[in-house]
Amino acid sequence: MKNKILALLTAAIITAPVVKAYESNAVNFTMRGTLNSDSAIVVNLDCDTVIHEKNADTQQLPGPLVNIMTAVVCMENCENLSQEITIDEDVYSYLYNTEYPDDLRYADILDGDVLTYNDLLYAMMLTSSVEAAETIAYNIGGGDVSVFVEMMNKKADELGMENTNFTNATGMYNVEQYTTARDMMILTKYALNKSHFEDICSTYVYTPSVPNFNSHPIEQKWRWFNSNLMMDEENDKYYYKGVKGIKTGNLELGGRNIVAMAGKDGHNYLVIGMRAPINDEDGVTKFYHLDDATQMFDWAFNHFSYEVILADTAELGELPVDLADGSSYVLAKPAEEISLLWHDEIDISLISMDNITWYKKELQAPVKKGDPLGRVTLEYSGEKLADVELVAVSSVERSALKYNIYAAKLFLKSSWISKALTIAGIISSLYIILCIYSYVLFKSHSKPLKPMYAVPKVDKEKKNKDTNINK
Repeated sequence: MKNKILALLTAAIITAPVVKAYESNAVNFTMRGTLNSDSAIVVNLDCDTVIHEKNADTQQLPGPLVNIMTAVVCMENCENLSQEITIDEDVYSYLYNTEYPDDLRYADILDGDVLTYNDLLYAMMLTSSVEAAETIAYNIGGGDVSVFVEMMNKKADELGMENTNFTNATGMYNVEQYTTARDMMILTKYALNKSHFEDICSTYVYTPSVPNFNSHPIEQKWRWFNSNLMMDEENDKYYYKGVKGIKTGNLELGGRNIVAMAGKDGHNYLVIGMRAPINDEDGVTKFYHLDDATQMFDWAFNHFSYEVILADTAELGELPVDLADGSSYVLAKPAEEISLLWHDEIDISLISMDNITWYKKELQAPVKKGDPLGRVTLEYSGEKLADVELVAVSSVERSALKYNIYAAKLFLKSSWISKALTIAGIISSLYIILCIYSYVLFKSHSKPLKPMYAVPKVDKEKKNKDTNINK
């Protein structure tokens, strides 16, 4: 129990830098030496970062590398991998007449043998067994291999394998069957997330779960070995400690291909090489794909580690702050420390940090420490590494006096004030006009006062009498 706990703690310590590592875009670092493979790609699986590629989007003949997709489709469409299947040689006997018989590999699976789907997956992934691949395709496809191939292509579309087309599940030569190193990387990373896939492809030797003593009386002789010699501890030339499978495949017209994974000191890499020569210039058989895989692993493990590219204390610019109480600007720094997988021979000072995009060109107090201010794009040799958010280094308080003056000016300049004054002027004018109109109207309708006491009332009859008397 103590040993298990110690092992877990050790693993946690080793992988700690990986957990904190910042995912970045691919950077094609230059690799010393020359790869024999026409296409290749190297990716760090911990931070999902491609560190080198060569003709990664060039279409190549995959050969038995297609077995990776065969395994994925089988695992996703078989409810019980322990289900037993009786081998029917008629399913794959047509392959005996292929134009390139040396391209095909067999696992000594005979007509009438009983194997589980799981056994067939091991036979296919370890030895490139065409019996196993074709049997899987036939049964999962409901008795129609073409249906299974359609499932393979549908899955490729779902995964975004834009330069891939499958025509069979075995990997036998077909000019219409092609893929790329990048597409194989996409497929392999997906497959590694499937339960049990890594266990299968990282196994060096496997004994079928169903013995079949009638056709294979000596159990020790009916075992399947992984075709990747880098896993063979007894092979002094090609053994590479920490390597796991994943798949090798050869085609007379397509060269040697390899997909392999290896881990060391908490770092895990996937390498893919395609179309390496089968023979040298003198016609001597060579395993150039294994040489390439060794070279790519050595380069990755010996020259790459996680480096602090951008400290979380680095000051990358400043922005003016209006209405501030004291300092009228705020400094910007990364929201977090950025560590990237980096080549030890390349100075990190060559990484450009000048491309900054501010969310606002000018700020207004108050500003709080940690407020987002913008983003900086890290670039190397014209290639984008990552986008990093910038935040305020410190808080900037607001000046009450400056704010009151600002508010007053803003109030006077407000469009609402202008509208209110206009409306008030109109209302006042209307009121004055109404008052004048009312006054005029009043004057025109008013009557003059009768002089009740100023002039005495005259009696006309008496006045006439007095007039007559005088006469």
